[in-house]
Amino acid sequence: MNYTYIILDDDPDSVEKTKAIAKEFSELNFIASANNYTDGLNLVLKHMPDLVFLEIDPKDKASGLALNLINGLLMYLKELPKIIVTTKSKELAFDCIQYEVNDYFLKPLAAIDFVKLIHKLNKLSNEDEVLLVQKLKPKEKQDVEGIQINKNRKSFILCVKSYGDHRYIDSSEICYFQADNNSTDIHLKNGEMITAFKTLKHFETVLSNPFIRIHNSYIVNRNYISRIHTGNSLCYIKKTTIKLPFSKSYKANVDFIISEFANENYIET
Repeated sequence: MNYTYIILDDDPDSVEKTKAIAKEFSELNFIASANNYTDGLNLVLKHMPDLVFLEIDPKDKASGLALNLINGLLMYLKELPKIIVTTKSKELAFDCIQYEVNDYFLKPLAAIDFVKLIHKLNKLSNEDEVLLVQKLKPKEKQDVEGIQINKNRKSFILCVKSYGDHRYIDSSEICYFQADNNSTDIHLKNGEMITAFKTLKHFETVLSNPFIRIHNSYIVNRNYISRIHTGNSLCYIKKTTIKLPFSKSYKANVDFIISEFANENYIET
């Protein structure tokens, strides 16, 4: 398979080195490069590449190149290109995990980094899909961007397929999804955890209400929420001690959950 890519880096020498290594691989096709946040954002939106090589610790901080480029893209795109961080800094690795980047290359880059990347991309393209076993229905009304309103809220079966193993999960048993780099941990009400080899973004795309994203790392089943503390930015899971954080970028989704509770058989004291 072939993959188009864009480089976002304010160091011209670094850009040329990345291009030189990538040129050795026929699967990688260069589109363009940019040295600042605004031009980079516009390039990605214009060309919609498969991959973005992103420097997040630029030489010139005024360039604005950072992980928040991902938030900028999410304002316009439902599906993001694969984000490959390229940087000299090891200290930013944890932040990258929170943003669910697809890979993290330490400079100076080496050809083996690209070999592994291509194998990983091909594996993701060819691996068994996680399927929703339910009859397709017309799209339902959306009151909040990204949240489909389903008045009937009938549960469905989520089938997680991996290497010939079919695991069937009743959606009503799922409390929440938690991002774990390029995979997702599915937490059930009985305390069991099942790992699916898909990103949290994938589940956000295929699931609808009552599954609502509240954080870069979490999608929650609102039917399992027992308490929402807006001051501490926490959602509490019923009959557990689990508290899930929600972030400012998903505050509108949390407000939607609160309004849904208020519209049900509800008494406020």
